[in-house]
Amino acid sequence: MEAYLYTENLAVGYNGQALIENICLHLRRGEIMTLIGPNGSGKSTILRSVIRQLAPIRGAVYLDSRPMDRMTALDIARRLSVLMTDRVHPELMTCRDVAATGRYPYTGKLGLLTAADWKKVDEALALVHGENLADRDFSQISDGQRQRVLLARALCQEPEVIVLDEPTSFLDIRYKLELLSILKDMVRRRNLAVLMSLHELDLAQKVSDRVACVHNHAIERCGAPEEIFTAEYILELYEAARGSYNPAFGCLELEPPAGAPQVFVIGGGGSGIPVYRRLQRQGVPFAAGVLHENDLDYPVAKSLAAEVISEAAFTPIGDQGFRLAAERMASCAKVLCPLSAFGPMNEKNRLLRELAEQAGKLL
Repeated sequence: MEAYLYTENLAVGYNGQALIENICLHLRRGEIMTLIGPNGSGKSTILRSVIRQLAPIRGAVYLDSRPMDRMTALDIARRLSVLMTDRVHPELMTCRDVAATGRYPYTGKLGLLTAADWKKVDEALALVHGENLADRDFSQISDGQRQRVLLARALCQEPEVIVLDEPTSFLDIRYKLELLSILKDMVRRRNLAVLMSLHELDLAQKVSDRVACVHNHAIERCGAPEEIFTAEYILELYEAARGSYNPAFGCLELEPPAGAPQVFVIGGGGSGIPVYRRLQRQGVPFAAGVLHENDLDYPVAKSLAAEVISEAAFTPIGDQGFRLAAERMASCAKVLCPLSAFGPMNEKNRLLRELAEQAGKLL
């Protein structure tokens, strides 16, 4: 499928000075592309240049195979809508009135809405689950509700492309998930193309079809989420010298506490994760084991524990792993065992628990 929105050797910046050069993005309909990168890397500058709020330094932006600098504002508005981070403060307008401003490309010189226009406004509000907001004062609703109304306004334009700059800013968890779920649904149902920026890596990983990484004055990488969200590259992208990134969970982990292990944790199956994080918060260095390398606990333990004793995936815990764990456990003052289910694969963890109990170390 051909790109509906694309850039060609685009350079963007301010006062004639290029901040980012050689930008070549290709966005297809039915696809979400997300820009990620450190603060100040130029994500918003790229988006503002794409939508013509900023004049490009060099290069071109194409919309529906036409260079945008040769298109009228009306032609663009019928194909592309925008939801930026700027706070909107309309005076004495209902949410329905705000959403209705999205119909301006179709109203003619007088700006009068027909019954058909109002029907489209109501349909757009329904799509974002905003029917109950229609008659409420826009200035009196929450940030999450405002974002839904502004998305309805964008949909009222009947665009092929929506550009959003950090649409989840100022939103709590509920509204972040709600907004992105609605957006993903619109992409599927209307075959829209979406170009946006996000700071939340976990959300970008889950909602995006393609991810473009803005770093070092360039689009450093562009690809599918599984190609971008690796433990090594995310730390490199954000120049993070401390902590770690867990691609399996899409989350960041703090540094492990310094020092020799004081506590041994017998975990597995996700049971150890809250214990590891509690010990990390308390600044208590700990060891974990014996964990299979495909266990849910394993990547978190690798990030937070001073030492992890592991076993190969799909293999019963062997004598060597058991011996290493028993030796490390003997050097620790306390043992925690959040694990409650034992079987043929982790039978030796049950034996470790018995050893800890006999030694009076089990809490």
